[in-house]
Amino acid sequence: MRVSTAQFYLQSAQLMSQKSSDVNEQMAYLSSGKRVLTAKDDAVSYGTLAGYKNDLANIEKYKRNINQAESHNSLQEVVFADAENILNNVKELMLQANNGAMSDEDLQTLANQTRNSLEQLLDLANSQNENGDYIFSGYQTEQQPFSQQSDGSVLYSGDSGVRELQIAKNIKIPTNQTGDASFMNVANAIGDFTANYPTAPVANTSGVAVESANVIDRGLYNTSAIPHDYTFTFGPGAADLNVLDSGGANVFTTATYVAGQTITFDGIDVTLSGNPLPGESFTISEQEEVTVFDAINDAISWMEQGSVSASPEQHQVDYSALLNQLNSSMSHITSRRVDSGIRLQVLDSQENRHLDTELALTSSKSTIEDLDFAKAISEFEQAKLALQASQQTFSKVQGLSLFNYI
Repeated sequence: MRVSTAQFYLQSAQLMSQKSSDVNEQMAYLSSGKRVLTAKDDAVSYGTLAGYKNDLANIEKYKRNINQAESHNSLQEVVFADAENILNNVKELMLQANNGAMSDEDLQTLANQTRNSLEQLLDLANSQNENGDYIFSGYQTEQQPFSQQSDGSVLYSGDSGVRELQIAKNIKIPTNQTGDASFMNVANAIGDFTANYPTAPVANTSGVAVESANVIDRGLYNTSAIPHDYTFTFGPGAADLNVLDSGGANVFTTATYVAGQTITFDGIDVTLSGNPLPGESFTISEQEEVTVFDAINDAISWMEQGSVSASPEQHQVDYSALLNQLNSSMSHITSRRVDSGIRLQVLDSQENRHLDTELALTSSKSTIEDLDFAKAISEFEQAKLALQASQQTFSKVQGLSLFNYI
């Protein structure tokens, strides 16, 4: 058989190329430390590894979301803690202001301190994160949520949007609490209504007060006269108490009113305290919520009335109502802080679960793809020897000619 020179060179080049490829392939395994780099290495293991890698990539994404959610909720938790301290300070100032030894100047000083507390709370409500986004604006993170009006009231300009981040396959967690839910929608300490006590022509000289006023039958309440304003009138006459709705209709009458008695009408329960005098009256109006800012503003107004009141009894009724509303505000802010704390607990727990899962997946992935270095080095040396042998053989054979035998 005759072998042409061209054929010999082609076969030798192909053989050396294959051996060189084998060496490079073994070097790739050694340098990566992995035995499965492509599907041809082990098709079944490669498919399993693809699933592991996808799960680990998802866990990494969830961990990033957890870190972001922790940052947002931690910042809000700090804000609510500061707000609690401010409200507690306002409450202490109110307790001081109710001291009969206080002069008008002393009360004005306390009112100024309370106003400073209001400004501090407003600054907290307008807090921004490290990116300059307002944390209580809902979706409108570039919009300052709260602004104080000329009359001292506070206006909310954000929305009710709650952002969420996915921290696990079927778990999402809120990253913010909106300004209206945090500072504006505080439960009315009385219930579903607010009381309005007139100062003229007949002032509240008995100290009668609304302890609670709540809707207990929504169906009956919704069919009653609108607006839901009611006037309570005590004597003189045959009836100790008459209650009129906004249309002037008499919805409740009793000739034997007893202090502390619960009065029921139009699906509403009202409980009064004190012993009203004949001729006294007051109204109640629907108001389920009171803002934190309004509670503080009312406290300031109460202090600025001075040490001498035209109606000391009514002054004390207002004081008790304000103190109750401040307590309600503190409870509300505490509940907001608790919500942030619960979210942080959930995030911490979920992060630990991800770490456990990540460890298990990494271990399983390592078992499948990690390289046996002793075996790999042996195969690398064999491939290298084979390449060297093919190179030496080609070098010797390609130099032979008939002249070597003459």
